Amino acid sequence: MSNGSGRKVVVTGATGNVGTSVVRLLAEDQEVGSVVGLARRIPDWAPPKTQWSAVDLASEETDLDGVFDGADAVVHLAWAFQPTHDPAVTWRTNVLGSMRVFEAVAAARVPVLVHASSVGAYSPGPKDHAVDESWPTHGWPDAAYCREKAYLERALDTFERDHPDVRVVRMRPAFLFKRESASEQRRIFGGRFLPGPVARPDLLPFLPDIPGLRMQALHTDDAAEAYRLAVRTDVRGPFNLAADPPVDAHLLGEMFDARTVRLPRTAARTAIAAAWNLHLLPASPHLFDAVLRLPLMDCTRARVELGWRPERSATEVLEELLRGMRSGEGAPTAPLRGRKVG
Repeated sequence: MSNGSGRKVVVTGATGNVGTSVVRLLAEDQEVGSVVGLARRIPDWAPPKTQWSAVDLASEETDLDGVFDGADAVVHLAWAFQPTHDPAVTWRTNVLGSMRVFEAVAAARVPVLVHASSVGAYSPGPKDHAVDESWPTHGWPDAAYCREKAYLERALDTFERDHPDVRVVRMRPAFLFKRESASEQRRIFGGRFLPGPVARPDLLPFLPDIPGLRMQALHTDDAAEAYRLAVRTDVRGPFNLAADPPVDAHLLGEMFDARTVRLPRTAARTAIAAAWNLHLLPASPHLFDAVLRLPLMDCTRARVELGWRPERSATEVLEELLRGMRSGEGAPTAPLRGRKVG
């Protein structure tokens, strides 16, 4: 520890979906003496034991050495999902910005780095059984999100080789949702003008059943608990994080009381590509391709080595998200600001 009052933990991307949950849990942890939240825009939110620092990881002039000085751990969460039409922009923040974080961790001799990887880093895999952390992480090359997550896995391989004194943990969570992130995720995936109230069962008489569309979800607070445990526990390496059951058309049909209709991949992708090319939909068809190929994850290692278990099922997570979308839920940070459309 840096001082007698407890650990100093720095969190990048501290005002986003995951960051707000991680900051809150760390601030509540008695072993944590202080939290430094990094974000491009300082929020009005003031959790205990937390101070803010305005940092833009995309900027070449960003100086992280002083911010990281004396830190006992850095939790790296910062990530830009858009613009999907200009991957060079997200590359500057997500990849080059992450490299700046890794270099600053080494320069400041921070002993612990907890990095937010993703299920999106994994190579295509099975949908009928789960894979553990040894599954290849080469991503899906057409999707910028997956390509960037996979690239950083290779960067961390090199970082760990060159800095064996740093304990590096890689979290690979499933899709993360919570009520407060509903407006942000509607804007990221559906567009800022998609009305939240359409997420009602009576407005969806049927749901498309697309081959391969089977994925996992997790409540953001449950993921944040895994990050907190990783800061405190002497573990290294990757950890899969997901809740049961896997999400598919059958599960969604039960949630919405709607019948499922088989829809070919090609038809679904064509519609998504057309909307994306017209700038009507921010989520790219390349990410859709990746989701159809992502493997299901086995989370045994997180349960055994971290003592982690999700408190909410995937069904409960989605129900909370849909309620948040209908009411335009948000939080007092720039990324999570609430907005009800329609």
